[in-house]
Amino acid sequence: MGSIKVTGLCKAFGIEELFNDVSFEIKRGERVGFVGANGAGKSTLMKCLLNKVEYDKGTVSMEPVDTIGYVEQQADMSSDYTLYDELKTAFEDVLALAAAKEAMEAEIKENHSEEKLEAYGRLVERFENAGGYDFESRIRRTAFGLGFTQEDLAKQVANFSGGQKTRVCLAKALLRQPDFLFLDEPTNHLDVGMIEWLEGFLQNYAGGVLIISHDRFFLDRVANRIFEIENKTVTAYEGNYTYYMKVREQRRAAQLSAYEKQQEHIKKTEEYIRKYKAGIKSKQARGRQSQLNRLERIVKPADTAAFNYFAFNPTGECAQRVAEFEDVAYNFPDSHKNLFDHVNVLIRKGDGVAVVGPNGAGKTTFLRLLIGELEASQGRIKLGSRVKIGYFSQQHEGLHMERTVLEEMEYEYGLSEEQSRRYLGAFLFHGDEVLRLIGSLSGGEQSRLAFLKLMLTGANFLVLDEPTNHLDIPAKEAVEEALSTFPGTYITVSHDRYFLDKVANCVLEIADGRLQEYNGNYSYYREKKAEEAQELAELEAEAKAAAEAEKAKAKAEAVKLSDRAKTAGKAAEAKAEKKVEKNNPFRGMSEAKRTETLQRTEAEIAMAEAELKMLEMEMNDPAIQADPEKSMEIAQAYSDKEAEIQAKYEKWEQLSDL
Repeated sequence: MGSIKVTGLCKAFGIEELFNDVSFEIKRGERVGFVGANGAGKSTLMKCLLNKVEYDKGTVSMEPVDTIGYVEQQADMSSDYTLYDELKTAFEDVLALAAAKEAMEAEIKENHSEEKLEAYGRLVERFENAGGYDFESRIRRTAFGLGFTQEDLAKQVANFSGGQKTRVCLAKALLRQPDFLFLDEPTNHLDVGMIEWLEGFLQNYAGGVLIISHDRFFLDRVANRIFEIENKTVTAYEGNYTYYMKVREQRRAAQLSAYEKQQEHIKKTEEYIRKYKAGIKSKQARGRQSQLNRLERIVKPADTAAFNYFAFNPTGECAQRVAEFEDVAYNFPDSHKNLFDHVNVLIRKGDGVAVVGPNGAGKTTFLRLLIGELEASQGRIKLGSRVKIGYFSQQHEGLHMERTVLEEMEYEYGLSEEQSRRYLGAFLFHGDEVLRLIGSLSGGEQSRLAFLKLMLTGANFLVLDEPTNHLDIPAKEAVEEALSTFPGTYITVSHDRYFLDKVANCVLEIADGRLQEYNGNYSYYREKKAEEAQELAELEAEAKAAAEAEKAKAKAEAVKLSDRAKTAGKAAEAKAEKKVEKNNPFRGMSEAKRTETLQRTEAEIAMAEAELKMLEMEMNDPAIQADPEKSMEIAQAYSDKEAEIQAKYEKWEQLSDL
């Protein structure tokens, strides 16, 4: 079984050491989630394993025949290739074999010697083993799974968005199913449906996988090991993300206990040394000093955000019915089709509401209607008495880029430096970080500051549009803890399923122009959706079985009717022939001739009606309906048969009136 072994890896940029003496092993079949704060060195370490970044010390070893597929965060594609051609480049070796195979086939036409045929057989075997006969279907299967359409395959990759280009890179890496997959934030720019497709793909992946991700729900579903980079080293944990969190907290508690005991021991030893270093026990004091110098110091676990140390600004009281949508519909001004219709929802005081749904379903529009930025096409939206809205947008318009982080807190809320630092520390701004200009902060750091400011406004109803975007896991945990202590009401749009599981007690799903409410967190919503899907599948199976039974019954009846019609027709023909022998057909129609003709017409009508019944069955066949050309052909035949039956009924009526 192949593996990647890392031993004693070190990397520094100038005097700043990023990681030191890192050792681990990744085996085939393992799916490793790589976690840690932004800037801890996750992407750099991954690039060291790929030899894209030179490391200072240590070794990285793997089998020479093993292959690695890599997907980085920022994809750069500027070629003139279509999507299909770009994905085909993942199969350059297969295409080369195909060209060689085609050339050899041309040679064999001229010279089909035994030697040539044997060489051709070996080439065909290589082509088949490389997936030459199914690579085109694999391209389509993977592209469609990642949200691309048949039309997208013909579009130029250079015209795609950044998110689409990332998905192209992901598709190229997955297509060849290398021995090891290295994925750096693979769920960025993917909606929930695509993420779930990727989860299923990776769960069944035979090779080794190393995933840098801040998507904790994704790591829970995919990873069976977790590597955490912290304090310049990597610690390995068995299990998924939730298990890692449990074990980490246990380890932190044990480490903190050991740290505190060691600090007590150091304190007592130093007191002894100070007391006796110049007295009769000076020799013992020097011995204890030597022991203290050799003591390997336990590192104190990093502090986590602690919101129980202080309270946020109090929120004012408001009505129990915080917000209501009554029969609300909305359509964009240049569109005649509503984005959603007949939306009715009540948000109560103390609720934590999650809004979910596919991209483009109208989630952000729903929030903008709520805060009054947009006006409903029909219905009305009511806010309760004394409700004060605080809105978190992804653009952070309320931040002053020319101020420092500390100045923003002091000027906006009149806080002292001590109070400001306490609040900022809860949102992971420590030490000199509070003296940085807001304009120089990363997107994630600006999100943290904007969220903290929102919590301090005194708003009692928070409206949050993707509040965890650009945040690493520690920052997401800080936001989650802040919301858990928030005494008011909030509603959030987010693709972060783990976050929604933590903070929501109600889920609103917007899809296909409708809104459905689920009274529980995200996991409850998923369970209910699975139950609904199962019920729908069972109903469809029952309907299909009933349709098949009805079809079989109708077919049997039609066959029976047809047999009766044929029998009646043959009897009438035989009777008519006998009558004809006795009567002159060129004379005026006698009563006997009229009766014979009437009977024959009745038989023809019965036969035609049986044929019409068979055509009706064919028209209702889903397979026929799926083929427009065949469907039109059957419809025309049905119309012609109806006209034929009508003509025969008219003839029958004329004969009956004689």
